Amino acid sequence: MGKILKEDKYVELVKSVGLLLEEARTKVYYEVNSLLVKTYWEIGHRIVEFEQQGKEKAEYGSKLLEKLSNDLTLKYGKGFSTDNLERMRNFFLYFPNSATLSRKLSWSHYLLLLRIEEPLARQFYQKEIEAEGWGVRETARQINSLLFERIALSKDKKGVLTLARKGQVVERSDHLIKDPYILEFLGLKEEEKYTENLLEESIINNLKELFLELGKGFTFVARQQKITIDDEHFYVDLVFYNRLLRCFVIIELKIGKLTHQDIGQLQMYVNYYDRSVKQKEENPTIGIILCADKKDMLVKYTLPEDNKHIFASRYKLYLPNKKQLEAEVRKLLNTDKI
Repeated sequence: MGKILKEDKYVELVKSVGLLLEEARTKVYYEVNSLLVKTYWEIGHRIVEFEQQGKEKAEYGSKLLEKLSNDLTLKYGKGFSTDNLERMRNFFLYFPNSATLSRKLSWSHYLLLLRIEEPLARQFYQKEIEAEGWGVRETARQINSLLFERIALSKDKKGVLTLARKGQVVERSDHLIKDPYILEFLGLKEEEKYTENLLEESIINNLKELFLELGKGFTFVARQQKITIDDEHFYVDLVFYNRLLRCFVIIELKIGKLTHQDIGQLQMYVNYYDRSVKQKEENPTIGIILCADKKDMLVKYTLPEDNKHIFASRYKLYLPNKKQLEAEVRKLLNTDKI
C-alpha cells in the first residue's frame, strides 16, 4: 500500500513539475514575442524619423533601406533584408501608437495585418485575433475569405465603424449570419457534380474549419438528427448549439434550386426544436438554409415579415472576388448616412 501511495505522489510530482515548465515556456514565448514586436516597431519608427528629417534624400537618395540592410546584415546577420526593413517601416506607419500593440499577436500575425490596406479591416482582425485566439493559419484564412467585408456588408456605416472598434459582437440571431459562407476548405470544385450527402460528409470531415467560418460560440450537436412527427421520420442535416445566444442552430444543406417547400421544412424543424427540445431558459432556435443559389424575393414572401429566426444564405466553394467586395464596403463607408 505504501509503495502505491509513493507512486501516486510521484505521478503528482511529475505533473506539477510539468505544469511549471509549460507555464514558464509559455511565459518566455510571450515575453520573447512581445520584445520582438516592440523591437521591430522601434526599428520602423527610427527609419521613418530619419526619412522625415530629410537626410534620406540628401545623403542616400532612394536607397536608404538597401544600404541599411547591407550594414545591419554585415554586423548582425540575417533578418534585415530590404523587404524586412520595409515591413518594419510599414509596421510603424500602420500602427504609429505603440500602446495599441497587443501581446497576443505575434510578429507573424502583424505581417498578415500589414497586407491589409483598409485601416478599419486591420483594426477588426486585430480585435478578433485578441478575442478568439486565432493562430496565424486561422487568421490568414479569415483575411483571405474577406470576413470583415462579408460581415460589414450586412451593416450600415455606423455598424461598420463599431465592427472595427469592437470586433464581431454576437447579441442577436442575425449577428450570426453571413452571406455568403465560404467553404473553400472542403476541397470541392464549383463545377463538379456532388450530392448533398457528399457536401455534408465534407463538412463533417472539416469541422474545425467550419467552426471558424460559422463564427463565435458554436458547438456541434448532431448530424442527420432523427425527429419523429405523427409516426413520420425526418432527418435534420446539421444541429449546433450557440453558447453566446444560448440556442440551437439548425443548418439544412441545399445544392439545387431553393424552393418554398425547403423553407417550410426548415420552419417545421425549428418549431419542433422550440416546442420539444429546447429548455424554457434557452432562446428560440435559429434555422439556416445553406444553398448554392437563393432567390431573395422567394425567401422574403415565404417567411413572415417579423421573421428573426429563419435565414437563407449562399455558400461558395471558392474565395470571393476581393476587389468587388472591398469596393462595396468602400461605397458603404463613403455614404453620408450614419
